[in-house]
Amino acid sequence: YIDTHIYLFTHSQLCTHTHKISSQETSRLASDPVPGIIAKPFPSNLRHFYIEITGPTETCYEGGLFKLELFLPLEYPMCAPKIRFLTKIFHPNIDTLGRICLDILKEQWSPALTISKVLLSICSLLCDPNPDDPLVPEIAHIYKTIDRGTRIWRGSGRGNTRRSDIAYNEFERQEDGEK
Repeated sequence: YIDTHIYLFTHSQLCTHTHKISSQETSRLASDPVPGIIAKPFPSNLRHFYIEITGPTETCYEGGLFKLELFLPLEYPMCAPKIRFLTKIFHPNIDTLGRICLDILKEQWSPALTISKVLLSICSLLCDPNPDDPLVPEIAHIYKTIDRGTRIWRGSGRGNTRRSDIAYNEFERQEDGEK
């Protein structure tokens, strides 16, 4: 005899639980901020975060300022947060819509992971892209052929980010459908 219990949560209970988790995550981010990352919840929706990541030093993204949005679904932490880049970025694991190919955001998600750990994983992806398992194969091919020290993005000094000449030309050709 196997006794099974099915727990059904109302929408209100899920919202309350997610709000509590979101508040804990916000407190954790404030008390132990991740260097080079700013993460703030929207005042009107504590499940929606505004993220800024400074391009990691000694990478082709150094000097860039990358804006992202993160959203905690009602099922969080049982399912991964939804996160995407708002700043266009030339990266083999990030597409033009800002979607990120990262295993912990999909099949390797664990409820033990926190927003801080997810953001650190994204920074790690900026430091070490994975062109062998790309979301954008064309960029992976280009990435494999350019010098790793080539700055793909650079800050303009006003908080905006723009493409460097080498990546800009390659990126524009891709968007225009040229090979």
